[in-house]
Amino acid sequence: QVQLVQSGGGLVQSGGSLRLSCTASGSVSTIYAMAWYRQAPGKERELVASITNRDRSTDYADSVKGRFTVSRDNAKNTVYLQMNNLKPEDTAVYYCKAYLGLLRTGYWGQGTQVTVSS
Repeated sequence: QVQLVQSGGGLVQSGGSLRLSCTASGSVSTIYAMAWYRQAPGKERELVASITNRDRSTDYADSVKGRFTVSRDNAKNTVYLQMNNLKPEDTAVYYCKAYLGLLRTGYWGQGTQVTVSS
């Protein structure tokens, strides 16, 4: 098992930037990949970005390509989501998720609110 603690988020004006962090503890050596999801009011949770542990391969939702960057610091067991040029439609609760082991068992962070004002 892993425990994920998120930080960052808050209120920002359109065009602004925020950085989210997610620090893992526990069985971190079994983490295959980590990802960021978001859920806006009345909408389903969607995948925003992901990064694998071994080769740091990344993937992004089309809606955030060129604006968001996912990265990780293995020494700190932390994954980051740098969000630039934020738009009101980026407003959501953001969750980090870790995928563990061969079965890719998922563990969620507690979520953090990001609000972008127009």
